[in-house]
Amino acid sequence: MPPRINIPPLTRGLLASLVVLSLLNAAARYRSWEVDKTTNVGSRQYYAPYLTLVPGMSIAYPWVFVTATLAEQNPAGLLVTGTTLFWGGRYLERAWGSSEYTKFIALVSVVPNLLTFLAYVSLYVVTRNPSLATTSISGGIAIQAGFLVSFKQLVPEHTISLLRGLIRIRVKHLPAIFLIANTISGVTLGTDTAMLLGWVGFFTAWTYLRFYRVSPSLSSAATGANGAPAEAIRGDASDTFAFAYFFPDAIHPPIAALAEAVYDALVALRVCTPFSAEDVEVSNEQAMARGEEGLPSLLNSEGRSGSSGAGGGGRGGRREEAERRRALALRALDARLQNVRPPPIAHTGQNPLSQTQFQPEGEAGAPREEMIVQNEDDGAKEKHAGRE
Repeated sequence: MPPRINIPPLTRGLLASLVVLSLLNAAARYRSWEVDKTTNVGSRQYYAPYLTLVPGMSIAYPWVFVTATLAEQNPAGLLVTGTTLFWGGRYLERAWGSSEYTKFIALVSVVPNLLTFLAYVSLYVVTRNPSLATTSISGGIAIQAGFLVSFKQLVPEHTISLLRGLIRIRVKHLPAIFLIANTISGVTLGTDTAMLLGWVGFFTAWTYLRFYRVSPSLSSAATGANGAPAEAIRGDASDTFAFAYFFPDAIHPPIAALAEAVYDALVALRVCTPFSAEDVEVSNEQAMARGEEGLPSLLNSEGRSGSSGAGGGGRGGRREEAERRRALALRALDARLQNVRPPPIAHTGQNPLSQTQFQPEGEAGAPREEMIVQNEDDGAKEKHAGRE
């Protein structure tokens, strides 16, 4: 009997919407192509402003800021986005719940579409290039970037095996690979829209998960306002989810310095609330707790852990993943501790121990003989008083 594939309700609705909107977009573009047939039907000059974002026209159709994400332009995009929603959406909806997953999808869909739309409108105003006003902005690139960021938070040390183990990639490296590939494609192949959506989707997802998302507390170190254990924490202040850790180790220092400068500026402007030492400790413990849970099987409708075709499944895979995450957290903690130096001791040219004024009994204050005489006088006075 083939395994039952149970798809959560929101993921099922997103997959259905993706197929329907992509087919409607393809039909609308085909009708536009039939009018003049000056170039191939896949050209960017054919668009549907009521389904996808077109800077010069879509302002009259405000719903496209939502629908554009699920309207793909070609079969390849439909396949990639569909696969992303099918596998990634099933896992995230079970891990977070439908309500939180809905909020996340809305953010990584609307915010990138809005900012990319404003970017193209601004470029058109400056350059007066007519092609910018008719560029079709659509596709699930922003959702793909957001999913990779969320997996980097949940299972960074999980290993994905491709081609029967010939290619092995850690989940924590996928966001950087995705961004680099989209940047190269945007510069060399002219897919600038996908490049911009990918970067904005990445920043949107990371900002939300880093500073704003409220998640259940898995840490015993989290405390509420009254000192009781906290039931939820805001954001993720863990060292391994810092911005620099999305990129290779060799370029961590310059990226970390730049990110720290931007963060300090946002804190000064009161856009972000600074993390306390307790926040970092709690988030690090939360990250280790997530790592010990491992990656549940995506084909298991109950979300129980099992063998995963992506590699690293079962108890052995979870144990290895937890050990890798623990080692990474300890390395990050050691790096933070090395940046903390104790305050220097002021040197006065004299050993501090030599300032102790210790002298044997009888050498400090009055001479020893005077002390004995005084004791004898006191004793004589007491005897005289007794006779009387």
